[in-house]
Amino acid sequence: QARVKELQTQKENAEKQLAHYRDEIEQLTISLQRLDEQLEAGMQEARQLEAGSAFLSYLGAFTFQFRSDALVDHWLPDLVEKQIPLTQPFDIQKLLTNEVEVSKWASDGLPSDELSIQNGILTTLSTQPLGKGKRAGKVRFPLCIDPQMQAVKWIKRQHSENSRLEFAIQYGNPFLFENVDEFIDPIIDAVLDPQFRDESGQRMIRLGDKEIAWDDNLKMYLCTKLSNPNYTAEVFGKTMVINYGVTEDGLESQLLNFVVASERSDLQRQSEELVQTMADNKAQLKQLEDSLIRELTLATGNILDNDELIATLENTKNSATEVGMKLEQAKETARVTDISRQEYRPAAKRGAALYFVISQLSAINSMYEYSLSAFLHDVFGFSITKSEPSFEISIRLQNIINAVTYNLYCYVCMGIFEKHKLMLSFQIGIRLLTQSDRLDPHELEFFLRGCVLASKDFPENPATWLTERQWNDICKLSQTCEVFARLTEEVSRNQDEWKQWMALDRPEEIGVPLPCGYSDRISTFQRLCLLRCFRSDRVYIAAAHFVSTCDLLGERFVVPPILKYKDVFDKSSSMSPIVCIVSPGANPTDEIVKLAEKEVGLQKLRSISLGQGQGEEAMKMVELGAVRGHWVLLQNCHLLIMWMKELEKVIEKRDANPPHQEFRLWLTTEPSTEFPMGILQRSLKVVNEPPNGLKMNMKNTLSKVTEEQLEACPHGAFRPLVYTLAFFHAVVQERRKYGKIGWNVVYDFNETDFTISMRLVDTYLAKAERSGDPIPWQTLRYLVGEAMYGGRVTDAMDRRIVNAYLEEYMGDFLFDTFQPFHFFVNETVDYCLPPGSSDLSKPLPLLLMQTHVEEMPLDNTPDVFGLHPNAETGYLRNAAEVMWANLLELMPRSGGESSGGESRDSLLQKLTTEVLAQIPQAFDRKQIMKAEKEKARQLKHENLQPTQVVLLQEIERWNSLVNCMVSSIKDLQKALAGIIGMSADLDEVASALTNGQLPAKWRRLAPNTRKNLGRWLAHFQRRHQQYKFWIEDSEPKVMWLSGLMIPESYISALVQITCRKYVWPLDRSTIFTTVTNFASPADVKERPKDGAYVYGLYLEGARWDAKKGHLIAQEKKQLIAEMPVMQIIPTETSKLKLVGTLRTPVYVTSDRRNAAGVGLVFEADLASVHHQSHWILESVALSLNSDD
Repeated sequence: QARVKELQTQKENAEKQLAHYRDEIEQLTISLQRLDEQLEAGMQEARQLEAGSAFLSYLGAFTFQFRSDALVDHWLPDLVEKQIPLTQPFDIQKLLTNEVEVSKWASDGLPSDELSIQNGILTTLSTQPLGKGKRAGKVRFPLCIDPQMQAVKWIKRQHSENSRLEFAIQYGNPFLFENVDEFIDPIIDAVLDPQFRDESGQRMIRLGDKEIAWDDNLKMYLCTKLSNPNYTAEVFGKTMVINYGVTEDGLESQLLNFVVASERSDLQRQSEELVQTMADNKAQLKQLEDSLIRELTLATGNILDNDELIATLENTKNSATEVGMKLEQAKETARVTDISRQEYRPAAKRGAALYFVISQLSAINSMYEYSLSAFLHDVFGFSITKSEPSFEISIRLQNIINAVTYNLYCYVCMGIFEKHKLMLSFQIGIRLLTQSDRLDPHELEFFLRGCVLASKDFPENPATWLTERQWNDICKLSQTCEVFARLTEEVSRNQDEWKQWMALDRPEEIGVPLPCGYSDRISTFQRLCLLRCFRSDRVYIAAAHFVSTCDLLGERFVVPPILKYKDVFDKSSSMSPIVCIVSPGANPTDEIVKLAEKEVGLQKLRSISLGQGQGEEAMKMVELGAVRGHWVLLQNCHLLIMWMKELEKVIEKRDANPPHQEFRLWLTTEPSTEFPMGILQRSLKVVNEPPNGLKMNMKNTLSKVTEEQLEACPHGAFRPLVYTLAFFHAVVQERRKYGKIGWNVVYDFNETDFTISMRLVDTYLAKAERSGDPIPWQTLRYLVGEAMYGGRVTDAMDRRIVNAYLEEYMGDFLFDTFQPFHFFVNETVDYCLPPGSSDLSKPLPLLLMQTHVEEMPLDNTPDVFGLHPNAETGYLRNAAEVMWANLLELMPRSGGESSGGESRDSLLQKLTTEVLAQIPQAFDRKQIMKAEKEKARQLKHENLQPTQVVLLQEIERWNSLVNCMVSSIKDLQKALAGIIGMSADLDEVASALTNGQLPAKWRRLAPNTRKNLGRWLAHFQRRHQQYKFWIEDSEPKVMWLSGLMIPESYISALVQITCRKYVWPLDRSTIFTTVTNFASPADVKERPKDGAYVYGLYLEGARWDAKKGHLIAQEKKQLIAEMPVMQIIPTETSKLKLVGTLRTPVYVTSDRRNAAGVGLVFEADLASVHHQSHWILESVALSLNSDD
């Protein structure tokens, strides 16, 4: 019986083992299939390794778009064409990583978009040791271009805090270098390019003066905040440069998480838990598969007799089945959750588009730096919190979208200059319209660039009232936009209709019908393109109208919010500094002091003006303020930029050690390209500008005057003079608005000038009152005009304007009762002294002055400042040109498709070929010198004459320019063909040519110009014709001064020739000019006896009456007028007696003269029947070049 039981037991065990064996056979069969699949996958991987290794080696530094283009469009087709084995479809992610690792990266904070995963692969693989021993590959540690700080956050979450570098090297710990600059410290070279020395089987490197053991497990990361750093080839060779710059899709995913976490925290929490759960499950499944393979590999003997192995396999099978079911459930839950999350994507999409608008603003001004974290918390998060709630998701989303858009506009407006605010609104508008496919990119390109280079196919300009530049733009628009296809024909056939529309004061208004029925056929943006062609001075106004009528924006986007320091304080925090960017005439210190007095009390305000040696004291102030909760005000930070980098490090350490909650750090600075980026990105930026408009400026000035100050002077004229001084102070500041026609140089006239001038008037009037003397007008005008305000003025022509104002504003005529004084008066406005000012016996109350200012109009016309109304036209035209230039800076540059479906590179190839064909051959200077010497001998001169020397000098400079142009274009063509590398210089040439501008390399060798590329090339060829005539024939009878490289040298040569002829001392000789009756050079039959005839000069601020022979007022909308032929006549200084003439500066371009005094050629004499001050205040000048 015992035997029977034993046999039964053995039978049961055998049946169990048989069942196990059957399951095991099935399991082994499946494992075998998996091994076959893995073998096939390994073969596929081997067939993809060439493309994968190329990706790792070369593509890290590039953008996602460029990586895709290189890999998909070039490398993979090339491999297929050369019949190199390649498994399709090729997938970098499957080749170089797996889902488990990607899930782990996501849980550590790396975004899940394709670019971020590629960057994760590059970063991870670049820190892995490549084998051991002598055959070990060289590790290239990652250098992450990380402007949005995504890599830094991910790396920090992956690894513990930094140890010291030498410990990290010795023990194989991870080490992170943050804020790496373009210059990398040489001490790091020992780690980036290690020179090993074996010592007792241990590899050693030298770090500074120490020998340190090297651990192959070292993981070192370098990160820079610079968005487009310029690293040397050596750095690229030693490190793996990886571009972490966020893409719009990647940012959209992050913002979706952000908005869902705020609106549906349950969904976001569930989503995050699912990501973690799926990562854990995938890791567990991988671990089970690895353990199964390991057990089978290590098993000995007959595996069917190994009960322990069979039990392990059974457990592994059950666990794998359970994990697999959990993973499937998690995937289904994630799919359902994602459907709910996607409802919030429109808000994320709008946020991503808006961030990329502000992230590029630093291309316009280096102070306009905005970090992603600041955008997330100060704009996006703030908008979600403050926007109107609603139970309807669609309404709630629209509320969030509207709030994000407007809050971003307000946030950025607070930190940018007034001149850039409309450009910001316009950029937001075109970005949103482009995102929704409502804006044709070809139309946008035309609006920004116009006609880059005139084509030979363009028809001839049929209208004398259109400039060549305008006609070229019209031709280009007809080729660019289908609706304007017949524009050139319609303009030719209906000239009167188009001319009448062009002459209107406000042709941009929607109610004004367009010629040829275009009003019903074109969009608002296409109207902008039309205005660019005909009336560029109205484009700026039309752009504001475009923004205000755009359904995605609205009128509030053209009315910037008023800056209030209380609002700035409410938005600030102890963690972020407040950077006040100041401009000439503005000082925020008083406002900050007032705010401190109201919020925390003056006893908690600490202030210091930075300068040499003040850094240590300022740092103590900051550290103490952070502990005690003070407000610290550091003024003039731009004067101590090197120390600001130390402050940057202190601010960045605050995350670990937060300061007192009441602590605020205020920094005032002028714009500086060297200002630390770390401070700008973390800061709340505030731009301070002087009050805009005459009325606001006077209100601000008189608000600083007290009744006690006025009572201090007993003289009755003191109060009216204070008002006059305030008006003068406002006028000289407001004149800045009109650019170069206002002032040649921008001056920092501020409240100090007014205050000290008022004290001087007080002193001299009190002295006159005591002694009974008349008012010393000449002394006051000199002290105010030459010492106080004139002390800031460096340009002689600008000083002439200051003195002209004082001559007009200061004198006994102020108090004339029979003929009351007016600063300016016309049919609509009257700027005069307050009532009762002429009665010096009665004091003029301060309140009456302020009330009188309140009655002034808010806006001013240019004639209030003595300028012609055309100055407003010039201001608007310049504003449009500046806006175009700024928008071009913000446009993305790529080699992708451009207009007409052609790539940027192919368009550049065509453009460079066309430009090269228009460049003439350089002259043979040696042959020219021989010919000129022969001419001198024929004229019985022993040496070359001064004008012949000028010709040779001109030819030398001309040849340098021609050679530079030819070499740079040929090098650019080679770079585009891939024969040579694209250097920074060549890239700049390419960008300039694409934008229709003159490259900087050419501009340095050419005379100053404001022309675009096409018009400059026409000007260039015309200059060549003049040189050619001068060389082959003789010196022109009428010299085109604009065609000379340095016209001053030709004028000096004329003086030298005349001095030799009449034996005059050269140092006592000068020139004067007369305007001839010759309308054009063709009318001149012979050269003058002395001096020379010149032409090509343009008059700005006035025009010339050829019949009467004197200056008269400009015609409406005609900013410049070409002068008749003029004669330059050398003479002795003592004999020069000119009456009834205006000494008029002659500049190279309408940019006039800069702060260094460059730009003035000579001074001409123009006859005038008006007083000089009339033309001086209108800023009348001549220029050698028109802008067209």
